[in-house]
Amino acid sequence: MPQTASYSLRSVVPTELGRCDGAKSFLQSGFWGSFKARFGWNARSFLVDWGEGGKLPLLVIRRRLGPGVSFAYVPLGPELPAQFPDSQEERNQALLDLAQALRDALPHDTAFIRFDPPWFTIGEYAVPPLITGPFVRSGADVQPPDTVIIDVSKSTEEILASMKPKWRYNIKLAGKKGVTVIRMDEAGLDLFYELYKTTARRDKIAIHGINYYKTLFEHGKEYRDGSQDLRLYVATHEGDALAAIIVLFRGEEATYLYGASSDVKRNLMAPYALQWKAIQDAHENGCLRYDLFGIPPEENPRHPMAGLYRFKTGFGGQIIHRSGSWDYAYKPLITNMFRYAESFRKNIRSFRKALRALSRGQ
Repeated sequence: MPQTASYSLRSVVPTELGRCDGAKSFLQSGFWGSFKARFGWNARSFLVDWGEGGKLPLLVIRRRLGPGVSFAYVPLGPELPAQFPDSQEERNQALLDLAQALRDALPHDTAFIRFDPPWFTIGEYAVPPLITGPFVRSGADVQPPDTVIIDVSKSTEEILASMKPKWRYNIKLAGKKGVTVIRMDEAGLDLFYELYKTTARRDKIAIHGINYYKTLFEHGKEYRDGSQDLRLYVATHEGDALAAIIVLFRGEEATYLYGASSDVKRNLMAPYALQWKAIQDAHENGCLRYDLFGIPPEENPRHPMAGLYRFKTGFGGQIIHRSGSWDYAYKPLITNMFRYAESFRKNIRSFRKALRALSRGQ
């Protein structure tokens, strides 16, 4: 009888951060780790030996919670071998083995390690993969568990045909009304940030200071080669900047990271023109996927971000659901205290957003 491959965890050893640039997700890349290191995180990289599945890089970023206490975070990881058994039970065991192996590899002040596992289910009403065992759901998700991914390997005609009719209409309308989309990159950051502040006030969302986005582009220059490119697009009309987006093109995937829009001329549908331009560029760049990067978990008109759900799902991509953030405690008491505080803050924010949505009649 043929022998089956063994995919058990054999070792976790430190490695240079550059090894992580071979990871599938930009959130597991050395680029992202070194960027976050400029804003208070400590980036560490490891090589995980999965037996016959080979060795794969792992990015772990750490941050202090207080004097003598920190936590570790694995964004959209770990990446498992391509032939790893398609069993959630075996994936959960791999996650547990990894969490335990990292205990000795991380500083002793690490209270817990948080994972955003990359595994997902497909479909509007699909149930996300369940993480079990000693893992506990985090008080708040770090990365959006739910998103829309568009297949951009198809022709642009096929991509358009998969959109909802109103979305195709809005894209054509923007063009007919004279909306122009230009690529500005770092030269457009001040313009982008003014629009972003307008968006933050309108939608009551928190944003970073402008230095965060300037540093992102400065850092991106160091990685701008044939496989990665950070772009900023701006939609204008008769001299007015109407909207802007930042998109990361990396290998097989383009990811829509940030979007901003003005309060004026909203009837010209500039955000639709922007997304269509980025989708076309992703197709021409040889990308296979365009990730719209975050939607509410379901269509719910009372959700504070219901409009975001409608906007992104209208482009015709696949809706996917990940498990969200899960914690493995090294120091249970500190972990529980942090999780309760985090959950409390999240509930207060959600309550305030719900009140604002009700006041707007949603």
